[in-house]
Amino acid sequence: MAHRIVPGLLITLLLVLHAQLWFGRGSVPKVSRMKTELAVLESVNQEARQRNERLANEVRDLEEGLGMVEELARNDLGMVRPNEIFVQIAHKKP
Repeated sequence: MAHRIVPGLLITLLLVLHAQLWFGRGSVPKVSRMKTELAVLESVNQEARQRNERLANEVRDLEEGLGMVEELARNDLGMVRPNEIFVQIAHKKP
């Protein structure tokens, strides 16, 4: 009798473990599906990183460009900001 119970228990345990492998929480199909989802999300994140980097470069270019425009306006056109005092010093030739 005991010699029949042990193999029966082992076979039952094997069936339960096999069912968990294919239908349980961490099943093979679910892991495969999650790997595919992860690859898609990583791709989306990479695209977002590239887009953010392009935007940061554009912001930097605009800031530097505005600084350059302001410098030219100050030198060539005498631009003065609000609450600034412009003092021009003339040099006499001897």
